[in-house]
Amino acid sequence: MFSLASIPHFARNARRFKEIAGVLARYGLAEFLAAADPAFLKDLLVSPAGDSLTAMRREKRLRLALTELGATAIKLGQVLSTRADLVGPEVAAELGRLRTDTDPDAPDVVAATIAAELGAPPEALFAAFDAAPLASASIGQVHRATLVDGTAVVVKVQHAGIEDTVRADLDILMGLAELAERGIVELRLYQPLAVAAEMRRTILRELDFVREERNLRHFAANFANEPQIVFPRTFPDRSSRRVLTMEELDGEPLSALVGTASPETARRREALARVAADAFLEMIFRDNFFHADPHPGNLRLLPGDRLGILDCGMVGRIDERTRRALEDALLAVVEGDAEALTEQVMRLGRLPSGLDRAMLRADVEDFVADYANQALGAFDLSGAMADLAALVRRHGILLPPTVAHLIKVFVVLEGASRSLTPGFSLIEVMAPYAAKIIARRFSPGALFTRARRNWRDWQGLFESFPRDAAEILRRAREGRLDVHLAHRGLDAIVNRLVYGIVTAALFLGSCQVLASRVPPLLFDISLFGALGCLGAVLLGLRLLRAVRRSGELGSDS
Repeated sequence: MFSLASIPHFARNARRFKEIAGVLARYGLAEFLAAADPAFLKDLLVSPAGDSLTAMRREKRLRLALTELGATAIKLGQVLSTRADLVGPEVAAELGRLRTDTDPDAPDVVAATIAAELGAPPEALFAAFDAAPLASASIGQVHRATLVDGTAVVVKVQHAGIEDTVRADLDILMGLAELAERGIVELRLYQPLAVAAEMRRTILRELDFVREERNLRHFAANFANEPQIVFPRTFPDRSSRRVLTMEELDGEPLSALVGTASPETARRREALARVAADAFLEMIFRDNFFHADPHPGNLRLLPGDRLGILDCGMVGRIDERTRRALEDALLAVVEGDAEALTEQVMRLGRLPSGLDRAMLRADVEDFVADYANQALGAFDLSGAMADLAALVRRHGILLPPTVAHLIKVFVVLEGASRSLTPGFSLIEVMAPYAAKIIARRFSPGALFTRARRNWRDWQGLFESFPRDAAEILRRAREGRLDVHLAHRGLDAIVNRLVYGIVTAALFLGSCQVLASRVPPLLFDISLFGALGCLGAVLLGLRLLRAVRRSGELGSDS
């Protein structure tokens, strides 16, 4: 046992940590803290205040605790809701219900933030600025405004002081992760420090509105030739790290189409679901850059049945290695190839040291058998994604954040599409991408790119070879050339060889003692000779058994 005060993350933020610990204790979520250092929390660990808390499921208590702890905890919960591979599908589903509505900053505080960031008050920057916010979330709030040229915009303003609060809370998160890694053996498998560091990076990126403005421009450029997909235009001269000005998309929520039974509305719903699905699949398989939070609140129905996509603070990028592994996994599922899918799962994830590969392969075979033969129209993609996340979690495989976000995107996107058209099948929309993947891989452009990359590798090898060869020869002339040989797997062989020699020597020596009738004698037989021969026979049988099993002698004891 160790003192929590010895962890610097807690010492720097003692007051806030006690507040967090108090909330966790009230919701019955602080057992691991109590086990680590009971004295530190002796004034905080009290009985739950009422029967209602004790009757709640643990997942719900966790959501309520995060809600009470404020902006950072809510953001953390939202990030964790994308990691069913870490927290399990039940917790991920409950955290997906987190709401970020918070009290807005006062108008004078908002004006001061804008003036500090953009160098002038709102009235000097905009022809009109509505002091009453449209909405207020955990990180910032949104106001309507009008530019001098009459363009209707919305201005996203970060809450005053939120960054300091978030950084302090994230420091505590790192301390909790360190506590978990040091004190809870079961959690070490999931590398809590590495996971916490990734979440810290994700949340801090959402505090930087310059990054979100850049993401919006990137998406707009990728879909410039697709008029059905609209991202709000940004205004860099009216934006900064804590203020983001963007075009107001005048539309309705997707729910505006739900509940209307006319054939025309049904057709529109189906077309819009297809447009949304195609848009996100193009982001993933074409652009390698995707919106990581496609819940219905971030999708708008615009005039002309166009789809508006908002809130691009959380995005995912797919590198070349991950993209190829994902494509191979998709092809393996389409072809029902469990062996190939197992290889891609192991290639994508971070494997634990004691991974049972045979059991993993058997579980993947069961997964493929359950889903490979389902008709496309009836395919349960959400169920398949949940089962896949449970599978990798059961085997302790840690997926990279990008892959976890992709799983979440597929599940949320299918749910949003089915809210428009109950019979919609995302897997039917995905199926043609298998043919596109194959066509792209063997297209002249892709082949040329791979050839050029391989040529650069070979060119680097050819350029460095003369220098490396000269260095080896120089060291050889100077007598400083060392060759290190590592003999692997010889211990068992040497042990058996020595064991066999000792056994043979004992047997031969005992036979000599028997032949010489060395006393003491029992029934005219040398007692020591008989015992030695019996021991040699037993040792020989043990050696034969070890050789047959091809194992070390030590493993047989």
